[in-house]
Amino acid sequence: MSDWSYWLIGAGILVVAELFIGTFYLLMIALGLLAGALAAWLGAGGPLQTLTAALVGVLATVLLRRSRFARSRRGQAANDPNVNLDIGGRVSVPQWHERRARVMYRGALWDVELQGGLEATPGDYRIVEVQGNVLIVARP
Repeated sequence: MSDWSYWLIGAGILVVAELFIGTFYLLMIALGLLAGALAAWLGAGGPLQTLTAALVGVLATVLLRRSRFARSRRGQAANDPNVNLDIGGRVSVPQWHERRARVMYRGALWDVELQGGLEATPGDYRIVEVQGNVLIVARP
């Protein structure tokens, strides 16, 4: 077999491994291996093939790391609606006592606190955060 076919087999193995792991970093290294296959197909020697594969793989990995895909979008679990399904829910507060209340929500009594800076008036509120068994609410 030719050198370029070994590079392609390696790239294929990394693509399959990436499917099981779920990161894009193995795909970037596979791009480097594809560049090594291209260099081999063009007739470059072994050291130049390896150098090409390494440079393209490292460059692709660095570019991925600096892209928006590598940045974490997660916030705190207390106010992340993807983690806590109560975020965005509605509660009705009949009366407040020192910016705190007790309300029935999903069949249980919950403590409710008003988000800072808001006026404590009876009415409907939206859950913006959950801290333990306390719902932090704001106006909808």
